[in-house]
Amino acid sequence: MMKKSNSETFGYYLNKYLTVYLPGQRGLSTNSILSYRDTFSLLIVFLKTEKQITPEKLSMSFLTKKLIIEFADWLETNRKCSLTSRNQRFVVIRSFCRWLSTENPEFLRLSEEIYAVKLKKAPKPVMTYLSAEAMKCLLTQPDSSKNEGLRDLTLLAFTYDTGARVSEITDLKFKDIRFEAPPIVKITGKGNKTRIVPLLPQTMNYLKEYMKRWKINLADAQEQYVFTNRSGGKLSRSGIKYILDKYVEEGRTENPLLFPEKISPHTLRHTKAMHMLQAGNNIVYIRDILGHYDLNTTERYARADTALKREALSKAEIPMPEPADPLPEVSPDFSGHSVEDDMANWLKNFSKK
Repeated sequence: MMKKSNSETFGYYLNKYLTVYLPGQRGLSTNSILSYRDTFSLLIVFLKTEKQITPEKLSMSFLTKKLIIEFADWLETNRKCSLTSRNQRFVVIRSFCRWLSTENPEFLRLSEEIYAVKLKKAPKPVMTYLSAEAMKCLLTQPDSSKNEGLRDLTLLAFTYDTGARVSEITDLKFKDIRFEAPPIVKITGKGNKTRIVPLLPQTMNYLKEYMKRWKINLADAQEQYVFTNRSGGKLSRSGIKYILDKYVEEGRTENPLLFPEKISPHTLRHTKAMHMLQAGNNIVYIRDILGHYDLNTTERYARADTALKREALSKAEIPMPEPADPLPEVSPDFSGHSVEDDMANWLKNFSKK
């Protein structure tokens, strides 16, 4: 029997799918591609631990409908993934199989079999959001007399006011913000789609004071991330979650009944949407500000211009505390694997390439 060529291995197809097809033909953002990568990282763990299969130089014959269903069941039972997560991982593998069928007709039957499998019905999660009182309480927790506390206050207010996703906040640079009146921010969301969101006066006050305290020169900081860690690097999603969790716990100490049990950075996005809805804003403007793009319904929704969006945001504006006077000034502290040799490490280091 002839030895399988590299072009027929799992590693070859996976490399091409992640590095060529998803960014090139699908135009997916880095965060979306990394989400796909994580699914295949879990698949490799499954192959090694449950099937004793080494993924390096692996023939594509291993990929069957039976194995994919077993992988999905393993995610749910062994990894304790929710039905939603299970379905999301399954859809990634299903999309991979559909792409395989366009690369090689031999995979057409596999693609059809996988697409015939119905997803498990998952209960719709209850949307968690903060009341206006809880949001006010949260924003009073950071000690804005300290530089780090002012950064945290600016971060929380900015995330809430714009209704941005946490990944959109981490990727935000100063070049995306217009400081001249009327101030706006250009947010790049899913699928690299951009939207313009007005910035309200108090949020701008926080931002300007934050830049002043941290000695950020706008002319020199266009390519700099707006929210950074102590080392001056990009603030990560886990970093934002840590900051939010810290002040939520402080808020709970002050008023335990105000805050729901589970709160994530995405809760602030839900909170903004609910506050706008409760203030009587048109759902069309809310969708436009949040950047919800449903391919099946987008054409039915009018695009709101900046003035209308600004009016919608203003209706939902809540009083925010003034930043405290700074403490005596202290300068802030700004103190390659082959896919066929080690696939797990290749996937782990994929985002660093």
